[in-house]
Amino acid sequence: MTGLPGYVAWCLAGLVLCGALLLLRRPAAQLIRLALRSGVGLAALALFSQVGHLVGVQLGVNLFNALVLGVLGLPGFGLLLMMQWALR
Repeated sequence: MTGLPGYVAWCLAGLVLCGALLLLRRPAAQLIRLALRSGVGLAALALFSQVGHLVGVQLGVNLFNALVLGVLGLPGFGLLLMMQWALR
């Protein structure tokens, strides 16, 4: 009978963990999707930095620009180009 409270505590902790995972499933999926899209944006920035000097345009390869591309996509790329042009 001495081990019964320990089992109850572990079962209760497991149920709380399962409930938290069910509640946070959607936000976690959105964060993973944002991370993947930002990774693709970072790769696109790295590729653009290789050929951007040929057209006379250079964008920094950094986390902020990658997040803009991850959230906004192709319009975000245009926004970054317009910001770079306006701030020169």
